[in-house]
Amino acid sequence: MMRMQPHPSVIEFTKLLNITVKMKHYLAALNMFDEMRQWSAPVNEYTMNIAIHCYCLLNRADLGFSLLGCFFKLGYEPDLKTFSTLIKGLVLDDKVAQAEKMFKKLLCLNLCEPDGVMILTMVNGLCRARQTLAARDLLELLEESRCKPNGYAYCAVIDGLREDKMINDALELVFKMIDKGFSPTVATCTSIVQELCDAGRWQDVKDILNEMSDHKIPLNVITFNAMMDACCKKGKVKEAEYAVEIMIRLNVCPDIAMYDGLIHGYSLLGQMDKAKEIFDSIAKNGFKHTVFSYGGLINGKGLEHTTVIYNTMMHGLLRVGRFDDARNLFRDMENRKIDPSLRTFNILLDGLCRARRIDEAFSFVRVMEEKGVSPNVITYGTLIDGLCKNGRVEIARNVLNLLPSKEGFVEEAKSLVMEMEKSGCAPDAVTYTVIVQGLLKMNDLDKAIPFLEEMSKRGFSVSSTKLSMLLDKPKGLDENDDFFASDQVD
Repeated sequence: MMRMQPHPSVIEFTKLLNITVKMKHYLAALNMFDEMRQWSAPVNEYTMNIAIHCYCLLNRADLGFSLLGCFFKLGYEPDLKTFSTLIKGLVLDDKVAQAEKMFKKLLCLNLCEPDGVMILTMVNGLCRARQTLAARDLLELLEESRCKPNGYAYCAVIDGLREDKMINDALELVFKMIDKGFSPTVATCTSIVQELCDAGRWQDVKDILNEMSDHKIPLNVITFNAMMDACCKKGKVKEAEYAVEIMIRLNVCPDIAMYDGLIHGYSLLGQMDKAKEIFDSIAKNGFKHTVFSYGGLINGKGLEHTTVIYNTMMHGLLRVGRFDDARNLFRDMENRKIDPSLRTFNILLDGLCRARRIDEAFSFVRVMEEKGVSPNVITYGTLIDGLCKNGRVEIARNVLNLLPSKEGFVEEAKSLVMEMEKSGCAPDAVTYTVIVQGLLKMNDLDKAIPFLEEMSKRGFSVSSTKLSMLLDKPKGLDENDDFFASDQVD
């Protein structure tokens, strides 16, 4: 482009610079700008603003200021974009004091009229530098000028005051911005309400909610949940009920967290009739009970958290397919140092298998063994059934084949063979062989013979020599012998 005569228009150069900046190649864009100047390519205020922007993003606002001379040399005047970019660059360089000085100079000399973006940049910079009172004073200065701050600037200062624990100043600014017709953001409202609740300033909470209700300022359930949580934890159920009234007035629909909070609050006060009433209304209003819904009632009734209670609750949740809630209940159980029983694990394994989360089920068996809980036939049966129903028949057979090697599991293996048949997963020759070996090692020849006959019916052959050895000398069978190792299965 530089070698073209005449040079392309400044618009084409500006487009190319913009593309380079969007790709975040700031140094490349600046090199391009320098080359344009060396070749006397056309530049204008837009081109120079792009170069200043690149310097500021590279934390070299000082070099950005050096380009101001080019403006005047070429007959251009810096505009709002130029000054806004330079102030942002100073803030990024942690030169907030210089940025504030420049901002006030612009106001005083009427060099430009700051817009919402420039004001917010300056206010955010002061707040991040923990100069929130200076940010508040700047808002007051702007209110007296033609450049009025917007709602975002007010919210930024309110959040800064709150973070610096100047809650009274923050609250005063909230009421001021509402009077000026600005609505605080939901995040700002929630944080202020939360701070007031934590400080136990319930009257101030009521005042701010009333103010928002009177001015039809939109709120969502998150704000009320923050208040509800704080109220109920401190036994301030009347204040929680008042929040519900405001919600209804503002047409904000409660969620399950709010119901759970009320249950918890009434339970803490021993008002179990009220807690039960709220509990019953959950389903009527289209919500599902959570772990916290049940937990609130248990706490309120003074019941001890036992394994039996947890098992019952988990079983109920899994019956309606709410495995994640059941898993959360299991975590709560662990947090309370309540040891899960074998039934606890079997209930959860059944839920995992029904949800087709087989890999998680196997992981859960390992957790079970780490906690010193030995799987039983129900555990293995659940796994085998889940594997079969999910088409993982070979793994199911492998699990079944392990059982006779476990002491006392031969009978269980026999019953599981029947279950596999019902599930459409016919046992193979290896399965029958392992069961027969287990029975013979227990000197239970009478029970082994029907399985040998079943093997014959299914076409699974055993050499006559080894079969004779098994029938003639079952008592001499060593537990490490494997008489079927070399047999060929038809």
